[in-house]
Amino acid sequence: MPIKRAAKKAIRQDKKKHALNLRRSKAMKEAVKKIKKLVSSEKKDEAKKLLPLAQQAIDKAKKRGLIKRNNASRKQSQLARMVK
Repeated sequence: MPIKRAAKKAIRQDKKKHALNLRRSKAMKEAVKKIKKLVSSEKKDEAKKLLPLAQQAIDKAKKRGLIKRNNASRKQSQLARMVK
């Protein structure tokens, strides 16, 4: 257990950041899964509509440091190629 006030505050902050990161990570993964499912069921028109939302979720994850820059670029490229 932390003793100092600063250590207690750091734990509180970590919990908040962890919750935000989980939410953003889950949003990114769900968006990617939706597009993959639509592409596999050959509904590419609907997948094209969801592509900007998935790219936005990936960009936000990259901005927060959840995934690295090249990983984000690769995911976006693969999704775009799938939908095309």
